[in-house]
Amino acid sequence: MSAIVLENISKFFGAAAAVDDVNLQVETGEFVTLLGPSGCGKTTTLRMVAGLEQNSTGRISIGGEVVSDAAQDFFIPPERRHLGMVFQSYAIWPHMTVFDNVAYPLRIRRKSAQEIKDRVERALKLVEMGRFADRPAPALSGGQQQRVAIARALVFEPRVLLLDEPLSNLDARLRTQTGDEFRQLQKRLGITSLYVTHDQGEAMALSDRVVVMSMGKILQVGPPEDIYQRPHSRAVAAFFGSPNFIEAEVKACRSDTGGTFVLELDGGWIGPCHSTHEIKPGNKAAVMVRPENMRLVSGDRGPSATGMAWKGIVKESIYRGAHRSVMLDTSAGNLNIDLTALENPAVGAQVDVFAAENSAWAVPI
Repeated sequence: MSAIVLENISKFFGAAAAVDDVNLQVETGEFVTLLGPSGCGKTTTLRMVAGLEQNSTGRISIGGEVVSDAAQDFFIPPERRHLGMVFQSYAIWPHMTVFDNVAYPLRIRRKSAQEIKDRVERALKLVEMGRFADRPAPALSGGQQQRVAIARALVFEPRVLLLDEPLSNLDARLRTQTGDEFRQLQKRLGITSLYVTHDQGEAMALSDRVVVMSMGKILQVGPPEDIYQRPHSRAVAAFFGSPNFIEAEVKACRSDTGGTFVLELDGGWIGPCHSTHEIKPGNKAAVMVRPENMRLVSGDRGPSATGMAWKGIVKESIYRGAHRSVMLDTSAGNLNIDLTALENPAVGAQVDVFAAENSAWAVPI
C-alpha cells in the first residue's frame, strides 16, 4: 500500500493555478523530494498533504485513508492526519527546554508522564541530543535546533514525515553533514518522508526518488541518477548545473533495451546517442553532455563510434578549488568542461575534448 497518493491534485488562488493536476504515489518507507525553483508549487503540494491548504480539485490519501476529496467536499484537518512536520524555521519554542519542546506533541495528546519521558528520551537519543535535554532551546546551534525539530516530529510516531526546506538556514558544511545524518536516520527507521527543497545537490544526495516541478506541474519523477543523467526534456536537464546542449540531426532511430532509443546523429560528428524519445530521422535533437563528463585527450581522436570528439580553443579557464572550469570554442559552439584542479590548459591553446557515448543524452528540440 502506498503511504501517500495524490490523484489529480490542483490548487487555485483566484484564477491562478499554484498546483496543476498533480499525480504522485509515495511508497511506504520511501524518501521522495519535491524539487523546483521558487513558485513551482512544491511547498503548496506539501501543505495540501499536511492539510494546511485544501486542494481545489482531486483526492489525497495517506496510509490508505482518504484525507481530502474536493469532489466530495471532504477534508480531514491537519491534527487528525497523524503527520510529523519539520519547517524551514524549525519553530522551536525559545521559552522551553529541549525536553519540553520534544514532549509538546505528546502532552497535547494527553499521554502519561511516564510515556512522555520514555518517548522523548528515545527520540532525543535517535538524533544524538539526549545530553541536551535540559538545555534551553535558545542555547542551541542551528544544527542542534534542526535535530530537536526532527525529534519533535518523530516523537509521536507519525505515519509520514513532511519536511519543508529544513536545512536551508544552515551553512553549506553543516547542511551537508546534517542532511547525511538525517538520511541515515530515515533509512534506519524506515519512515516515509516527503521533502521539499530547491537545492539540486541536496535532492540528489537524500532521495530515493526526485519529483521535478515547474509552474505547478510535474516534469519528471525518478531516481536521482535518472533525473540527472537521463532527463526527459531540456527543461529538466537545464535545472541541474550548466549542461552543454549540442544541436544535431537525427539520421536513424531504433529501439533499445529498457524502453529507450538509440539515435544516430550528425552534429559535426557521426555517432550514437541514447534518448527516452523516439525522434524520427530528419528531425533535430539537442544532445546534453554535462561538463564533468567531458575530458581532454591527447592526439587526434577524430570521430568515434563510442563517443564524440571535438577540437577546440581554450577561451576561459577558472580555478574553483575542487575543479577547474574551462570554456572551449569548438565547431559545436562554446562547450564548458570541468577538469581536475591540477589540469590547466593555457588560454588560446588548441585542445582535443572527448565525451563517451554513455555520457550523452538526447532530448527533442
